[in-house]
Amino acid sequence: MKKRVMVLLAPGFEELEAVAVIDILRRAHVNVQICSTTDEDHVTGGHYMTLKTDVRLAFIDIYNDVYDLLYLPGGGEGVKNLAANEKVMTFLRRFYEDKGFIAAICAAPWVLEQAGILGEHKVTSFPSFQDQLHPKTYVEEVFVASENILTSRGAGTSMEMGFSILETLGLTEEAKKLREDMQYNFLLAHHKEQ
Repeated sequence: MKKRVMVLLAPGFEELEAVAVIDILRRAHVNVQICSTTDEDHVTGGHYMTLKTDVRLAFIDIYNDVYDLLYLPGGGEGVKNLAANEKVMTFLRRFYEDKGFIAAICAAPWVLEQAGILGEHKVTSFPSFQDQLHPKTYVEEVFVASENILTSRGAGTSMEMGFSILETLGLTEEAKKLREDMQYNFLLAHHKEQ
């Protein structure tokens, strides 16, 4: 059965963190729904790039629609707008209670902190947000999986986040193939040689 992922976009989101993960997941044939948390179909990020979304949160039944994973890109204004949206916060809490996977990158783990769902987990984030988080354990790693909470550091780690989400969803072979096809493995190997 095809995996379903929802990407929650609020004005001011970090574009690279959104687009890189969406692209990787769609290359692996994951059903990705880009969701606007506003009343508009288009959402503008922190660097003035605008994405057309697939659906608005207003049309999502957060109690009955089924997703395998929710993904939150970072971006300073974007995460403030996510945390200020009551339906987003309710959705995150319900999804967490139902043991669904929630992935957050860069500043977005702060949204999970605001939702009250980081306390028992090992997490990472953009460095400047470390002091605003109160998880069980904070680490400085590229990607961290702690039960159903997945976190990563920032724009530069967004491709790794995408591949790691695939692996979390049980699409390990797809992740392996895409790492090779997209020359990601070459980049890592070349970097290690220097």
